[in-house]
Amino acid sequence: MRQVIDAFMHALGNALLPRVIIMSLLPLLVMSLAALGLGWFFWHQAVAAMSAGLHSWAVIDWLDGRLGLDWPGGLVALLAPLLVVVLATPVIVLAALVLVSMMMTPALTRLVAERRFPGLERRRGASLLGSIAWGAGALLVAVVALVLTLPMWLIPPFVLVLPPLIWGWLTYRVMSFDALAEFASADERRALLRQHRWPLLVIGIVSGYLGAAPSVVWASGVVFAALFVVLVPVAIWIYTMVFAFSSLWFAHYCLNALAALRAAGAAPAPAPFAPPASFTPASPPALPSAAATSVSDARWRELPHEP
Repeated sequence: MRQVIDAFMHALGNALLPRVIIMSLLPLLVMSLAALGLGWFFWHQAVAAMSAGLHSWAVIDWLDGRLGLDWPGGLVALLAPLLVVVLATPVIVLAALVLVSMMMTPALTRLVAERRFPGLERRRGASLLGSIAWGAGALLVAVVALVLTLPMWLIPPFVLVLPPLIWGWLTYRVMSFDALAEFASADERRALLRQHRWPLLVIGIVSGYLGAAPSVVWASGVVFAALFVVLVPVAIWIYTMVFAFSSLWFAHYCLNALAALRAAGAAPAPAPFAPPASFTPASPPALPSAAATSVSDARWRELPHEP
């Protein structure tokens, strides 16, 4: 875990750079305009549909009568906007992750390489299309997991565990791939993702829990409706900065692991065995010359032979 903590400290220092903060403004602008536009056109309809659904539950009317809340519209008027925000939060989180991955992660990875690994070779093991396909596949799995586990969010312990785990897994899958796409070859990327699976998953889960922080801002927006328009961009900017920090964290860890992998592969091979300088091989015995062979043959012919 020492490498995880070391990458965390480096990422924390880079996240405060003016260059990173300026880069976060583009995803913030895109998402703020999209969120405010959708809220302007569909907020009242979404709250009205949620209120109608809550009114159809007899248990809500029973709780409203038991609690006796001094709130205009009763318990339904209090719960409907809150539940709309809860359901919209995963969409906002996933959109923030996708935008940061597309608009910021490549630039942040190059920033890390320039400042910490200037001599690291770029082997470009994944194309832009491959990165998009990888991210789309991971996003589809995460959306299915969110939909399947949505009923469990009503149980307090699970709502604190399941969403950060799903977002953390998605962050790990998308950002680790993007951090290695430009600098690692395909074989290096597969080897690193296999060897460092658990540390990278830990970074993703911690990033998922950090991404839950803006939920407090969303809840404040429900209570203080007059400030909701202001709090929406604030919450989105927090999401953007959290995922920008996560991109830096993954970039520092992955590029450091890549540099270590290449250094290990470039280690000199052991020298072959060499005999000591004083060793002199014995010379082979001399073969008889052609003249000596001819004399021996002549003497053999002069010897008496039996018929």
